[in-house]
Amino acid sequence: MVQEIRSAPLVTVKTKYQVTLPTSIRRKADVSVGDILEAKVEGKKITLTPKSLIDRELSLALEDVKAGRLSGPFDSVGDLMRSLKRGVKERKRMK
Repeated sequence: MVQEIRSAPLVTVKTKYQVTLPTSIRRKADVSVGDILEAKVEGKKITLTPKSLIDRELSLALEDVKAGRLSGPFDSVGDLMRSLKRGVKERKRMK
């Protein structure tokens, strides 16, 4: 019986450290031109994971919530504006 040996597609690092993802990999991962990929390094292994900017923004927002960095609720737009202005003043003082 003959066993078929399949190896993973290989890519070459080009000038400016660019790589081209093989079509079979792009299709399986559903990656298109303009998509954002998160790059992680574990030892000598590089992992690319398709992401969206919304994922990143949501992650940052959830970190703020967990850390208690919240404002409101506000009873009026005026209260909201005063809170925002206080925050701006505090950040300016910290610089």
